[in-house]
Amino acid sequence: MTLVGTNDKTLASPLGDVLEIRGGRPLRGQVDVKGAKNLATKAMVASLLGSTPSTLRDVPEIRDVEVVRSLLEVHGVTVSEGDEAGSLLLDPSGAESAGFEEIDAHAGSSRIPILFCGPLLHLLGQAFIPDLGGCRIGDRPIDFHLEALRNFGATVDKEPNGIRLSAPEGLHGANIELPYPSVGATEQVLLTAVRAKGVTELRNAAIEPEIMDLIGVLQKMGAIISYEPNRVIFIEGVDQLHGYDHRSLFDRNEAASWACAALATDGEIFVKGARQYEMLTFLNVFRKVGGSFDITDEGITFRRAATPLKPVMVETDVHPGFMTDWQQPLIVALTQSTGTSIVHETVYENRLGFTEALNKMGADIVVHAQGLDGEYRRVARRELEQAAVITGPTPLRGADIVVPDLRGGYAYVIAALAAEGTSRVSNVGIIRRGYEKFFDKLTALGADFDIVG
Repeated sequence: MTLVGTNDKTLASPLGDVLEIRGGRPLRGQVDVKGAKNLATKAMVASLLGSTPSTLRDVPEIRDVEVVRSLLEVHGVTVSEGDEAGSLLLDPSGAESAGFEEIDAHAGSSRIPILFCGPLLHLLGQAFIPDLGGCRIGDRPIDFHLEALRNFGATVDKEPNGIRLSAPEGLHGANIELPYPSVGATEQVLLTAVRAKGVTELRNAAIEPEIMDLIGVLQKMGAIISYEPNRVIFIEGVDQLHGYDHRSLFDRNEAASWACAALATDGEIFVKGARQYEMLTFLNVFRKVGGSFDITDEGITFRRAATPLKPVMVETDVHPGFMTDWQQPLIVALTQSTGTSIVHETVYENRLGFTEALNKMGADIVVHAQGLDGEYRRVARRELEQAAVITGPTPLRGADIVVPDLRGGYAYVIAALAAEGTSRVSNVGIIRRGYEKFFDKLTALGADFDIVG
């Protein structure tokens, strides 16, 4: 493989924006997964709440972490390398307000600034959110966040360039019930309630492993948080929190992505750092579709079983259901199964748009924009849901394709690696948002590609 003028450690868009991939080669070898993107970035924000420095370990080298680091530094937090590789020391002692231009310049298309609101309101009495972007996978409204902050006593004012929040009299505990168990809104409530005066009761909360790990971070800081099995979380506000020392939960999204890559390319990949407990739901589906895996204390090895891949029916859902982030790479593997599979996407309304490019590569995928009914359905239907019907096996062939979003982009790369012939995959810089040292890992697994733009 030839790397043209760059490497993963320094890669930043637009460098390495186009991959030329020669497919038809199984991926074999080992990849290491570090801390979860969906935990590390939120734990970094939590450092604003502490009166002393925090240390976060196993921080992945990804674009989203760089964005949060920049935003923290804009707000006066000193971020430096920690006492071991992959760790960060975060000192909030110099925290201060930041202007719109600075926040907007460093946030880019990220939606992470919304989670700064609670900590900044406690620390400075005000916060500002620029107009937010993010992956184009559906409507991701911040209404849940803003309504929760209003319940805590924040004043929300719309300005031409974004939203300004203030809390001159401080924040108080609240009784909040989310219309949907949103991960982001649950994080917002946790990061705000821990220092609000009084008790906060959050109903219909998200309970993803990354949420539980964030609760662990906050408890280390001195927070008092308890949860019940019916999606209810209680937070007793405290006057002061201190810094933490925490090792991030592994990234189960990345682990599942490499597992699907092994299925799609008929390879074998050892994912060091993956754990069984957080991946139970995924592992069940992986086995049903014809995958095989070995679990050790060090990680999980993924491969195809000796028999052909089989069709499955999958419904995405909030934890403990099948994650929406898992369905895109899985659909690539399902194009090689014998029969008809159905994937019901119930979390985001536009997350099946990436299948158009797979059809261009030879897949047989029909998207039903209004979803599909069926007696077998277990997840409650939502107005925004869609369904993909995948008929296979269909040989994939090389094509020119453009990455639409993070997970869809990974799926495109794996499809190109599984396809016969050469593909040009553009806009791959998006993938670096959530996959550490992505090109290096592809190289270690024997992928045949060049960075050409």
